[in-house]
Amino acid sequence: MTNPLLHDWTGPFELPPFNEIKDEHFAPAFETAFAEGRDAIDTIAASPDAPTFANTIEAMERADKLLDKIAGVFFNLAAANTNDALEALQRDLSPKFAAFSAETLMNPALFARVDALYAKRDTLDLTAEQLRVLEKYHRMFVRAGAALDQGGKARLKEVMQSLASLGTKFSQNVLADEKSWEMALGADDLDGLPDFVVSSAKEAAKERGKDGYVITLSRSLIVPFLQFSTRRDLRERAFKAWVARGENGGASDNREAVAETLKLREERANLLGYPNFAAFKLENEMAKTPEAVRDLLMAVWSPAKAAAERDAATLTDMLHADGINGDLAPWDWRFYATQLQKAEFDLDEAELKPYLQLDNMIEAAFDVAGKLFGLSFEPLNVPLYHADARAWEVRKGSQHIGVFIGDYFARSSKRSGAWCSAFRSQSKLDGDTRAITINVCNFAKAPEGEPNLLTFDDARTLFHEFGHALHQLLSDVTYNFISGTSVARDWVELPSQLYEHWLGEPEVLGKYARHAKTGEPIPASLMERLKAAENFDQGFQTVEFVASALVDLDFHSGPAPADPMAAQANTLAALGMPRAITMRHATPHFAHVFSGDGYSSGYYSYMWSEVMDEDAFAAFKETGDIFDPETAQRLYDYVYSAGSREDEADLYMAFRGAMPKVDALIKGRGLA
Repeated sequence: MTNPLLHDWTGPFELPPFNEIKDEHFAPAFETAFAEGRDAIDTIAASPDAPTFANTIEAMERADKLLDKIAGVFFNLAAANTNDALEALQRDLSPKFAAFSAETLMNPALFARVDALYAKRDTLDLTAEQLRVLEKYHRMFVRAGAALDQGGKARLKEVMQSLASLGTKFSQNVLADEKSWEMALGADDLDGLPDFVVSSAKEAAKERGKDGYVITLSRSLIVPFLQFSTRRDLRERAFKAWVARGENGGASDNREAVAETLKLREERANLLGYPNFAAFKLENEMAKTPEAVRDLLMAVWSPAKAAAERDAATLTDMLHADGINGDLAPWDWRFYATQLQKAEFDLDEAELKPYLQLDNMIEAAFDVAGKLFGLSFEPLNVPLYHADARAWEVRKGSQHIGVFIGDYFARSSKRSGAWCSAFRSQSKLDGDTRAITINVCNFAKAPEGEPNLLTFDDARTLFHEFGHALHQLLSDVTYNFISGTSVARDWVELPSQLYEHWLGEPEVLGKYARHAKTGEPIPASLMERLKAAENFDQGFQTVEFVASALVDLDFHSGPAPADPMAAQANTLAALGMPRAITMRHATPHFAHVFSGDGYSSGYYSYMWSEVMDEDAFAAFKETGDIFDPETAQRLYDYVYSAGSREDEADLYMAFRGAMPKVDALIKGRGLA
């Protein structure tokens, strides 16, 4: 059987041949790729030639090229369009990838070559980029255990394989809970729901093979339901299901997996000589230490909590005015906040949403990229992995920049949330390899024939993820190891969060926010009300985020808790968490932290980046032109194209001249 994963892809822009790839192709392709990668690594390690940058570092850049190619397809499908076969293979592959990584990074002969190069790095006549790559390779080997004794290496390898399996299990358990839960609504259960929510609930029922209306645990459906439904009993039922993902007992319960993960992470850090996992993890980030992260989060916590408590008192009065005795509950907050926003700013989602058509918001994101960076986007008619996915060629003048894929609608085969990933990363080591990047969202899909409408939060999410995509597409470095989003975790969110700022500007919203039925542009008065309300409910939003970030930090800053749920409760109690607000991501479904290693000890990074993004957008505002060419060129040079070719703090200093303070964030959120 011909396996398309093992052959050159000769279609347009060397896109994966999705129409030829079958589930059964992956296992044998991975077997071949692992073997090829091991052979390449063994050859480098056993070379009789003295180590050079070319025969060691650049050779390693090429060693797992086939594995990267196949994994790029597999893991994107496993996240965005999975099935039982892919999930089973993912469980099997997780420890295999961990083992392959450990074998490579703990190979003593290979590390000896890297270490020898590092020791004489100042005499090698390397470019600045090559020196950066060498230093990061050496650091990666050391942090992976290359300098441990044999016993330490053996145990660390076991730990990493177990952590990989636990991360996969965690993700699949959350998806299982999201797929299995639904709340059917009868005609009498639709009170208060605007047409767009009713349409989305109808489409969700259709997607699940049901008649009528269904509420699922997709954020784009459950949040507007909580905002508008007058049925407090149904809001309570839906909210409790939403926050209980991963802790429902049975096979999909994540609490034991979390406890084991935290225990193993602590052991990993201790093996490598660190007092705790947060100290290990944060060493390479811009924040550097757990103490610096805590200082940032606590500086924001106090004003945010004060604002939330003031709002809670107002919302409680509204609850009592409705004849409901008792305390404001978490399933009440969004409902009464929506009414309060209407009363204070004459603004509600039902009025705004008809102006936010998905296709128009995509065009708006493209247009901003055109004005800032000279990019254009041409639709591609190519086979993709799902009918809902779309693709565009990205060009700068006549130059091909890359391919962008968008997959926007919620479905049961897709994990929740929104993210950016890549089928291929940019590099120039062997010719000019351009990125194939993808944005995956979970917007509610309208019934056939009706326009797909977004909430303003949805539109902001679209811009956020597209900022990540541009970070990959505009990358202009030689080595894949430092390209695109391969940067410090608390820098990776800067390009995405910064890009959100353009959405709310009149030059963008006034052009692309057009009524789905009449085609009329959004009225200036509505834009003014939207601008006036931009910091509405920031106390709530900041509290739910910071609480999650502090729980993450506490989990990893000391001894691993035997009972993570009790530890979560202790952190929230010490903070004085308002009773009517919950964590944005409770521990058993905190995928950022437990589905892999990416944001562990690092959920704070969105806020660290926000300090910079507020300051970075001010650079444009100060010129009087949000598309100022000179500022946009610096943004391209030092942020979007730079990857990690320099220390991230140095890159920001080159762009802006100085590092901002947390005051920029507090002011930007209206919490000053």
